[in-house]
Amino acid sequence: MPPRAKRVLFLFMWGGPSHVDFFDPKPQLNKRSGQPLHASSVGEATVGGPDRELGRLLGSPFRFAQQGESGVWMNALFPNLAQHADKMCVIRSMHTEGNAHGEALLRLHTGQANLVRPSVGAWVSYGLGSANENLPAFVTISPPRGHGGAQNYGSSFLPAVHQGTAIGSAETPITRAKISNLKNPSLSPELQRSQLDLIQSINARHLRRVGVDQRIEGLIDNYELAFRMQSTIPGVMDLSGETKATLDLYGIDARPTDNFGRQCLLARKFAENGVRYIQVSTDYTWDHHKQVEQGSIAEASKVDRPIAGLLADLAQRGLLEDTLVLWGAEFGRTPTAENGDGRNHHPKAFTMWMAGGGCKPGLTYGATDDFGYAPIENPVHMHDLHATLLHMLGLDHEKLTYRHAGRDFRLTDVYGNVVHDILS
Repeated sequence: MPPRAKRVLFLFMWGGPSHVDFFDPKPQLNKRSGQPLHASSVGEATVGGPDRELGRLLGSPFRFAQQGESGVWMNALFPNLAQHADKMCVIRSMHTEGNAHGEALLRLHTGQANLVRPSVGAWVSYGLGSANENLPAFVTISPPRGHGGAQNYGSSFLPAVHQGTAIGSAETPITRAKISNLKNPSLSPELQRSQLDLIQSINARHLRRVGVDQRIEGLIDNYELAFRMQSTIPGVMDLSGETKATLDLYGIDARPTDNFGRQCLLARKFAENGVRYIQVSTDYTWDHHKQVEQGSIAEASKVDRPIAGLLADLAQRGLLEDTLVLWGAEFGRTPTAENGDGRNHHPKAFTMWMAGGGCKPGLTYGATDDFGYAPIENPVHMHDLHATLLHMLGLDHEKLTYRHAGRDFRLTDVYGNVVHDILS
C-alpha cells in the first residue's frame, strides 16, 4: 500500500506514566479525591458485586490547560512539548492486557506475552528492509535489560538480520554506551574482509547444497551488514559535527536533559540515514507506586525539552512529514491511590500520542470515563495500534506473515484493526 511514513521513531517511557496526570484531565477525579471508587461507577463487573470498592480516588496535583489552536489538553510539566501540540495526535483510549511490567512490555513490543515472538521493529525490518545497506533497519537506543530484555527487540523466528541493533542499555548513560563487538581488536579491515570472504564462500556452497534455507541466508546477510557497519556506525554516533544551536535544542550538556537529549539526537541521525525503526527508551523510572507528583515532575523535566527539540529538528529538516514519532509506555496508572500518594499499574486505560508520519495533527482521539478507569469512546487496543503503525508504513498487518512451525505468524496474530480515523 502507499506508505504515509518511511520510518517510526518510538519514544518509550519505561514504567508507565500516569495518563490522568499528563494528558487526560479528570475534574470529577479531583472533586472526589479521597472518596472510594466503586465498581458500579466505572461499569466494572467484578467478584463482589457493583458495590465492591476498587480503592480511594487520588486527584491529580497538576494544572491542565488546552494547548495550541487544536486545544490538546496537557499538564504544565511539558511546557516545551506544548509548543508542538498542533502536531500531536493524542490517543486517550489505549488499553492492553498485563498488570505486570514483563507481560505488558512484551505485548507492547511483540504483540504477545506467552510465546517468544518477533518485535515490532523486526517485523518492520522484515517487511521493508533497510533504506541504507550499511545500517540495520532496526536500532534500539538504551533498551531495557529487564521485563523481557532482548525479547523486546529480538527477531525470534525471523531471520537474525532483523533483530534490533542495541546501543547500550537503559541503565547506562548514553555517553558510555557502545555497540557490542563493533570493532575487531585483532584483525585489520583488509584481513577481516579476506576472512569473511572465505566464510561466506563456505556458507554459499552449503546453501547451494541444501537449497532454500532462510536461516543461512539471514546469517550471510548478517555477516555482511556487520562488516559494513564498522565503517558507518561510528560516524552516525559522533555528535561532534552538530552545531551548538542543535545541541541546545535537545538540551545536551544541560541537566537533567543531557542523557535523553543525546538519545533523541542519535535517533534523528539514524532516521536521516535510512533506519526504518528506531526506539529510544528511558530508564525504569516512570513506575510511581508512591510520590507520583514528585516522580512525574522529575521524569518530565528529563524528557520535555529533548522531545520538543526532536520534533522541531525533524520538522525543520523536512523529516517529520514521513517520520512517525510515537510516545508512550506499556500501560497507564490507576486513578486510585497506592501507598498514599502513588498509583498502581493500569492496563485498562492509558494515553499514547503520535506526531508526523501521516497521522492527523492536533487530534484528540478516544475518551475514558470520569475517572480515567476505562475507555468509553473509540477504544484502541495494542493490536489496533500495531496494525495502524504497519498500515502507515504501507504494510497490511494481515498479509505481513512468516511461516514458522507449520503456520503463518503475524505481529497482530488474529486480532487488530487499523484506526483509520487518526490518519490524515
